[in-house]
Amino acid sequence: MATIDLDHILTTLGARAWEVPDQSRARVAGGLALSVYAGHTRDQGTPYLLHPLAVVDVLRSELGVTLPETLVLGLLHDALEVSPGTEALLVHRLGGTITTRLRAMTADHRLQGRPKASGDEARWRAKQAALPSEELLVRFADRIHNLRDLSASPNSDRQWKYLRGLTDFYLPLAEAARPINPQLAAAHALLHAEYIRHQQEVRP
Repeated sequence: MATIDLDHILTTLGARAWEVPDQSRARVAGGLALSVYAGHTRDQGTPYLLHPLAVVDVLRSELGVTLPETLVLGLLHDALEVSPGTEALLVHRLGGTITTRLRAMTADHRLQGRPKASGDEARWRAKQAALPSEELLVRFADRIHNLRDLSASPNSDRQWKYLRGLTDFYLPLAEAARPINPQLAAAHALLHAEYIRHQQEVRP
């Protein structure tokens, strides 16, 4: 597997076509992504950074997202989940606004560095349902890639819980968000199509 470096991240973001200030911000975000996700792997055994890069690719290539800040949000959407101790660094390098947005996309028990407890799931769902449209796009892109990657997970219980959460919460949330704008409509259609595809693949 080829090494992922800053140049690769900038290419995935499409940052070379951005205005100069946004290009500079992309370089900072890319450096943060390299350090925050370094050493972390998904349960599929792949480097964690591959997941946020795939989310960025879904946002750009399949949902038509062009706003630099939304794509940076996609790149760093799991930063506080993977490494909540880096919050101060994120504030220092990228500012409080985007860090606040990342906090809104991160489960409270992850931010607090504790095991999931009773009531956390309900609070998490309420938190996600309250997200603004750009954050919702990132969240749905995240769900789309996770669904595509789900069959590679060795944890059957995780697979079952993921699919239950998708049918109980994320698909209805995507349906409700569909009228907001064409990108969210496209996200709903893609998430639903990927769910159907997955069901067909696993059906005996």
